[in-house]
Amino acid sequence: MASSLTKDSASTPGAEKTFFGHPRGLATLFLTEMWERFSYYGMRALLVYYLVSGGADAATGSQGGGLAMTAAMATAIYSVYVSMVYLMAMPGGWFGDRVWGARKTVAIAGFVIMGGHLALALPGQAMFFVGLVLVAAGSGLLKANISTMVGHLYDGPEDPRRDGGFTLFYIGINLGAFVAPFVIGTVGKEHNWHLGFALAAVGMGLGLLQFLLGTRHLSPKSNIVPNPLSAEERRTVLLRITGAVVVLAVFYGAVVALGMYTLNWALVPLTLAGLIIPVAVLVRIKRDKDLSATEQSKMNGYIWFFVAAAIFWMIYDQGGSTLSLFADSKTADTVFGLGFSATWYQSLNPLFVMALAPVFAWLWLWLARRNQEPNTIVKFAMGLVAVGASFFIFIVPMGMASDGKVSPMWLVSIYMIQTIGELCLSPVGLSVTTKMAPQKYASQMMGVWFLAVTAGDCTTGLLSLAGVDLNGIGIIAMEASLAVAAGVAVFMYRKKVQALMGNVH
Repeated sequence: MASSLTKDSASTPGAEKTFFGHPRGLATLFLTEMWERFSYYGMRALLVYYLVSGGADAATGSQGGGLAMTAAMATAIYSVYVSMVYLMAMPGGWFGDRVWGARKTVAIAGFVIMGGHLALALPGQAMFFVGLVLVAAGSGLLKANISTMVGHLYDGPEDPRRDGGFTLFYIGINLGAFVAPFVIGTVGKEHNWHLGFALAAVGMGLGLLQFLLGTRHLSPKSNIVPNPLSAEERRTVLLRITGAVVVLAVFYGAVVALGMYTLNWALVPLTLAGLIIPVAVLVRIKRDKDLSATEQSKMNGYIWFFVAAAIFWMIYDQGGSTLSLFADSKTADTVFGLGFSATWYQSLNPLFVMALAPVFAWLWLWLARRNQEPNTIVKFAMGLVAVGASFFIFIVPMGMASDGKVSPMWLVSIYMIQTIGELCLSPVGLSVTTKMAPQKYASQMMGVWFLAVTAGDCTTGLLSLAGVDLNGIGIIAMEASLAVAAGVAVFMYRKKVQALMGNVH
């Protein structure tokens, strides 16, 4: 990236180098996040396939060597894992604000993530789950703090370069996510699972190295702990954590000793926690008597957006589980005579995001100049209808697959429609979260937004654990109907929701 660093002739004497006109520290954070997303999405592209893979197939040449789980169990584990990544963003932000500061937290997170991928690179079910826990915890720590550090590079919200900086940072995320399935996915699925996971560790290692070498270019604010714990608070936190660990160790030790332990003893509590915690957080904020009547009204309106987002992510995140399994078993693996790995489908979403995001940004501005831009509520409704429509379309190739493998273009179309839904819902969801947040919870509400992903994925996980076949046409049709119905409901009640939102548009 050295070639993209240029002299800023308009700056003070001694002109500092910039990154496409932005503070040089953005190059450090751009590359750190790009490599971290490379490792995360590469591993995620392998996850479900590794879980369901059993013995090697001599007829097809498949490598086997996975954990030989059922599709339902693989979907449950995948869903719980993704939900925990987003759930951990809240404690990750807390560590950055109160214990280590954003810079130190991101550095520690990098080592934790790399250790997780290395654990996945070792054979055996025990190391696999150790690796998942480490990657989820590290991703939560990093996700919550690296975006904050991007903001630190600019002179407050009014800095005209700020939005452009976050756009460049977002490109880094999608660039890493786009390349990963081609490299990690192909090596892992088609050649050796554990070599693929090891490549994810190498990716995170490169990101961590870039971060450590480039920290001198970051804002000094990223090294400050904004609200450090007092000595008494530290003791209280340590006692609570120690107590929780001891209780869990005793409980699960007893379960193992009695010979009762199965994976459900871990997955069901995590799934329920992923549903209960978001509800508990929203209830706690809603019941806070310090909130003004206006803030209470905005929170009532925000709950509509939260529920809508949870339904959206419930379907959208099945792109890495339900759609991945269909891609491997029911979709042709050649185009114009050229073969490819089923993991490559995971590159479609970041590709479409990079291609379509500028188009949507232009479209909203073009409509705004004509006073025709849809408001936030309508955009949410559009996102829900789009993701529901993608699953209605999915029913068609599912029916056709009984007679053989279907064209890859079916899945290409489904991922593109889901990405259109994402671009309608996700960016405005982040924006409306900051606008509707009560002043007292301004720094916590972004974590609340991530909890919508947790709730959606945990719903998928709970359905799988309950024995519901998420790969069946019936449940796909039900999910599609739910999303479209929710989109229609949000649109029909848009005036009521707008009234609750007050001056937020």
